[in-house]
Amino acid sequence: MRVLLVQALSMENPSAEKVYPLGVVLLATYLLRGGHEVQVLDMNMEADPFAVLKERLLTFRPRVVGFSLRNIDPLGNKTSSLIPPFTAAVRLTAALLTEACLIAGGTGFSLFPARLMRELPELHYGFVGEAERALPLLLDHLSNPPPLSGLCRRDGPEIKIDPPATDFNMACYLPPSRDILPPSLYAGANQYVPALGIESKRGCPFTCAYCVYPALQGRTLRCRPPAMVVEEMAALQTQYGVARFHFTDPVLNIPAGHLEAICHEILRRGLQVRWDGFFREDFLTEEQAAIYAEAGCECFSFSPDGLCQEALDVLDKKLSEADILRAARIAAGTGVLTVYHFMVNVPGETKKTCAKAERFLELLFEIHSAKRNLGTIVLNNIRILPGTVMAERAGRDGVIGPGTDLLYPTYYNPPPFDRFRYRLETLRQCREVFMWTEGEAAK
Repeated sequence: MRVLLVQALSMENPSAEKVYPLGVVLLATYLLRGGHEVQVLDMNMEADPFAVLKERLLTFRPRVVGFSLRNIDPLGNKTSSLIPPFTAAVRLTAALLTEACLIAGGTGFSLFPARLMRELPELHYGFVGEAERALPLLLDHLSNPPPLSGLCRRDGPEIKIDPPATDFNMACYLPPSRDILPPSLYAGANQYVPALGIESKRGCPFTCAYCVYPALQGRTLRCRPPAMVVEEMAALQTQYGVARFHFTDPVLNIPAGHLEAICHEILRRGLQVRWDGFFREDFLTEEQAAIYAEAGCECFSFSPDGLCQEALDVLDKKLSEADILRAARIAAGTGVLTVYHFMVNVPGETKKTCAKAERFLELLFEIHSAKRNLGTIVLNNIRILPGTVMAERAGRDGVIGPGTDLLYPTYYNPPPFDRFRYRLETLRQCREVFMWTEGEAAK
């Protein structure tokens, strides 16, 4: 069967950092193995994405078109939505190929599957969560599919959703066939984060109040064998010259020993690669950080989110301020670039917690001052997502009501501290500027 898989627009402007559509290419790999004829289109890489989509539809004329909606909006306190261009892509496809079967999936779709299926009658099916096993089975039974993990289907006016899969055995993971979408297309596309992603595990055991990872991937950690992960990295370097990678794991340095084993394998093979990912602060030791740095870690990304203990507790991070500062000192000691992500104006914010937040930021700059290896501190308000503890809290606090539409950008940022983020942004910006100019000013 002829299948076109489309990565829908997941950024609001062409200059944004690009993300290689790992999930789409992975699905394409499984379909190719099943004998299907598959093409992939990443609309984010096109100067005129809808014109390219139209051309590909009319020349390839697929029987099935699958759309991956990775993001519903750009996050980062922005108010623009990615639902309009997704809707336009689906409707354009339905108008041009009236006999084609249209299927949606991706993280963004998985947050609002019934809603998007109702609003887009052009969609025949959808998938919530993982679809490596289910999508090939759907294509084998397209007119009358059996129950399939995560499948969304129409039953008259109702949308029926089968329970999603969170048990795919990562030891059976089939590395994506990157020839389908050559990594060379993404070479030099980004200034900061590597465009090419690598999965070393799925699942997250934590219960952060705002997060959807456990619901989408399950709470059980499912790890790929370290040698398989490094073999994929080596193949990408040999075949495509890729030397920088981003690990897509929700948390990279758990369970204990897994990332260390990957690093030992990188070192054993003598791979000259650079990589980054998100690290959990209370699972980082000096010995581990040294191994990570030796094996090519180029950035420690931390997302402690709370700027004081009260905020950490509200967010259910199960972290202490001491955990964060200890990890900061370890990271600062390695000389590896470090980035922190925090949330501002969390529930229960007071003048006291605001003062503590400012002092905490000052401490981080002080810790990194010797080697000046603090990349940046990212400050955001909380994007409220359905099914999370934060959505319940926002309802109780009156920040959202029964009619609030969470499909579109909605943040927890009530007065009187709804402008506090700008104060912290000013502190951060000034400290970053002076961190890099102190030496020159002293001359």
